[in-house]
Amino acid sequence: MLSQPRLVKFDELSEAFEFVSSGQQCENNAYIHTDTGTIYYVSQMAGIDELPDDFETSENYVEIPHRNELNLGRDLVFNFVDKNLPDEFNAVADIFRRRGAYSRFKDLIQAGGMLDSWYEFEKNAIDAALRNWCQETGIRLSDP
Repeated sequence: MLSQPRLVKFDELSEAFEFVSSGQQCENNAYIHTDTGTIYYVSQMAGIDELPDDFETSENYVEIPHRNELNLGRDLVFNFVDKNLPDEFNAVADIFRRRGAYSRFKDLIQAGGMLDSWYEFEKNAIDAALRNWCQETGIRLSDP
């Protein structure tokens, strides 16, 4: 008799997503065991390797995506600018042609009093993208 997969807490998924997205793609990884709902972390840079013995042989692990895989990088910035600061679109486009773009972007929106709006927009977009990803991959959340 097959058991129902365990539910994953959204806060735990969100925390793992932030861990994965805190570095470049493939620098930090996290995996959900679909039967238990347990999240395992791996980071070569930080020396973290929590993978269980059956990781290589089991098909019960789903890799948590990096923010760029969910189009939550530059695309998200330009969506925000389009909706909230359309007059700054060219300035933001110039910012993103060079290194250090995110910190300069945040400086720009902070100067315009929009930093809190950006954080709220970003959080809502991340939450929606993660919930959509869960639906697509069959991950069940304990909190809707």
